[in-house]
Amino acid sequence: MLLTLDVGNTNTVLGLYRFAPDELITHWRISTLRAQTVDEYGVLLLSLFAMKKIEASEVSAIIIASVVPPLETTLRQVCERYFNVKPMLVEPGIKTGMPILVDNPAELGADRLANGVGAFAKYGGPCVVVDFGTATTFDVITAKGEYVGGVIAPGLAISAEALFSRAARLSRVDVKKPAKVVGTNTIAHMQSGLYYGYIGLVDGILERILNETKGLEPASGEAPPAPKVIATGGLARLIVDDSRFIKIIDDMLTLDGLRLIYERNRVAKVKHSHGEAAGKHA
Repeated sequence: MLLTLDVGNTNTVLGLYRFAPDELITHWRISTLRAQTVDEYGVLLLSLFAMKKIEASEVSAIIIASVVPPLETTLRQVCERYFNVKPMLVEPGIKTGMPILVDNPAELGADRLANGVGAFAKYGGPCVVVDFGTATTFDVITAKGEYVGGVIAPGLAISAEALFSRAARLSRVDVKKPAKVVGTNTIAHMQSGLYYGYIGLVDGILERILNETKGLEPASGEAPPAPKVIATGGLARLIVDDSRFIKIIDDMLTLDGLRLIYERNRVAKVKHSHGEAAGKHA
């Protein structure tokens, strides 16, 4: 089985896939804790496996996408110590099958790369992926499957925290859709501003992206179709109902993208190994 880890600033999402046929067996969402030791993470992961009655020895491969560099060494050691597997990390040089047409491809977050790969494979292009996490990211993929750029905006939780921390008389509230836009008390005022304000941010950026990408040429040279807009991430379902542009929600998009990246690198490695063997026998 393949274990995928999407390590974000706030949460880490894990998915367990069966090989042949490829299918997601189960998944978990845990807090990303930078101070956790190798053994603490190991105990946590083994506990999750035990709850599902799955043995760690059944994992034969692991791939990690991390936007938290200090944790990469810790998680690498967790994989080697508790699963006896050397993990594959999504980092510069890994094969993705997706051209990255930005100024510095090495700057692109591993999770965003996985989102792009997963979205194009599952939904085709052109498409825009909106990932609602600690930050909200927008990633644009052409009809040819090229990553051409994106946008990074403060996440909803960051926006709410800024409001609470900088306004002395405002207390923390549960961020959710209010009954109506015009509230009749302070809590309702804050919820409306956070919720509808954030929808305005998301739809405003999407509208500009869609207008700006109308001229992107599809593979056939015909008039480009309207890009599909796909939402993922922990806060996606809170926002998408009132968005004018988001029509698809895919909670497992990043994990599916990681699975595809692993498969493409496994195939490339096998081909490379066969090529070396042929050279030795020549």
